[in-house]
Amino acid sequence: MKIRQLIWSLLAITLLASCKSEFERVRASGDPNLLYTKAFEYYDNEEYLKAQALLELVMPSYRGKKEAEDIFMRYAFTYYHTGQYILASYYFNNFSQTYSTSPQREEADYMSAFSNYKLSPTFRLDQSYSEKAIEGFQLFINTYPQSKRVAECNALIDVMRKKMEVKAFEEGKLYFDLRQYQASMQSFENLLKDFPETDAVEDVRYMMVKASYLLAENSIVDKQEERFRDAVTRAVEFRQRFGSSKYRKEILEIETTSNKKIKQLTNVGYQNQSSRTGS
Repeated sequence: MKIRQLIWSLLAITLLASCKSEFERVRASGDPNLLYTKAFEYYDNEEYLKAQALLELVMPSYRGKKEAEDIFMRYAFTYYHTGQYILASYYFNNFSQTYSTSPQREEADYMSAFSNYKLSPTFRLDQSYSEKAIEGFQLFINTYPQSKRVAECNALIDVMRKKMEVKAFEEGKLYFDLRQYQASMQSFENLLKDFPETDAVEDVRYMMVKASYLLAENSIVDKQEERFRDAVTRAVEFRQRFGSSKYRKEILEIETTSNKKIKQLTNVGYQNQSSRTGS
């Protein structure tokens, strides 16, 4: 049994060594036809790193020839298939610019944007690649309005915009939790401007009412009246917009309390003014 295992181990090692030697032999051959044939063979067998190395070597030999487009396109795909999406996007875009009349240009433009989509991270992280992907998909839609991929591009744009919207909402909540109420309100304002069709509009405006009230409550006396009035305005607008909201009771309490605070501040201000006049 042990002898049989030893034989199989030796056969496996010999096979691996022969495969490696074949690749090294091809790579060192300098034969464009052999490099081309073996590069495509490795690619079709999903040995993308080997294919990439050979395609890179053979590319200069086929520049200006009809095979050049397929070589370049597969070269870009080797980066995509090995998860090197930044370089994949770069080379797909480079293909599109180099072969502007190629029938493969549509696929290259799509894959350039899709590679950036693959880099789009969780909503908690920076969304630069989401923005690049959205820009790329939108350009694709504008360039190829009849493409069968337009619907898919729109769907992927929606996915990334939703992710960016969630990030904006969580950012506003984070400022709120840190008691930075002014920054929280500004973040929510930006969210409504950037995503006017958001499904979270009720939650966003509820948070803005709360932030405006707490901002007033934690302000210096000289700014409280103005800020409580802003809280009242926001509360009234909320009740008018969302009449059956689950937040209605809390919003009404904020409005009532803010009005009481305004009345107290007005009375104090009037008394202070009367005191100064009397003296």
